[in-house]
Amino acid sequence: MTIGDLIRLLSDGEFHSGEQLGVRLGVSRTAVWKQLKKLEAMDIPLEAVKGQGYRLSTPLELLNGGMIVAGLSRRGRQHLARLFVEETLPSSNEFIRQRFAQGAGHGEVCLVEQQSAGRGRRGRVWSTPWGRALMLSVGWRFESGIAVLEGLSLAVGVALARVLERHGVSPRLKWPNDVLLEDGQGRLGKLAGILVEISGDTTGPCEVVVGMGINFDLPASFRERIEQRVAAVADQVPSLSRNRLAAELLDELMPLLAGYESSGFAAWQAEWNRRHAFQGCEVEVLRGQQRLLATAESVDESGNLWVRHGDRRERLGGGEISVRGRT
Repeated sequence: MTIGDLIRLLSDGEFHSGEQLGVRLGVSRTAVWKQLKKLEAMDIPLEAVKGQGYRLSTPLELLNGGMIVAGLSRRGRQHLARLFVEETLPSSNEFIRQRFAQGAGHGEVCLVEQQSAGRGRRGRVWSTPWGRALMLSVGWRFESGIAVLEGLSLAVGVALARVLERHGVSPRLKWPNDVLLEDGQGRLGKLAGILVEISGDTTGPCEVVVGMGINFDLPASFRERIEQRVAAVADQVPSLSRNRLAAELLDELMPLLAGYESSGFAAWQAEWNRRHAFQGCEVEVLRGQQRLLATAESVDESGNLWVRHGDRRERLGGGEISVRGRT
């Protein structure tokens, strides 16, 4: 029995007694009770009625690999080598890196319900409740070296923005790797983070893992524990299926990766700048312990952000630089 098995049974809207759950899952009532306590600790609200049993207060839509693949267009499916759907992993990026080490990985996608050691940019922890986010990693092998991959994380942000805009949402992009969305109170919050990890030669073949963590439906109790403003897809599109979002996103990502070696970021530059969250705004540029106030301009064809401070223009190239909008 896994957490996912239990959630599937409890998500049908009906009450199930501990005895019924044990029979369905092939375990003792004591084992069921222990798993139910785990659900409560994972911010998954349960209803318990004496004489009737248990059910989820709000049903969860679990990731379904067959449904996701069936939702892909021919264009997206032709670049997909294999799709993995896991309940828990330390990191979906690490999963794909291990696939590369085994001689696979190219064109492979891993989706996971919850990560125990997910990482964001600069080693930060990326944490989400079980089944309330869309966390995925895609592996791709490029032949022309690391230089052709400039701006890739920005292009991936554009791909997610395209998908959300089809559902009436207007995301904004924050350099270099965040997607922002208005939260329930009309303020911009972090919707998604993108982490691109590259290994290989500067001028020769390299292996790339593109990781994305997208907040889908965050409970209020979880938001209260987060130190930054966050937003979720369900804030604006509560009816959107998580599996449908996954399929639509892969329909954008797989062709993007297949064509990036020839197109580069130049093909995505105008679209990124059109969604630039802080164009013309004062930003705080963080470089290690240094802080600089500047005005954000546009990104160039290599994905670098230009800023102006005083009479001086400066190009920011990523690395350990982080840009924060000023409020």
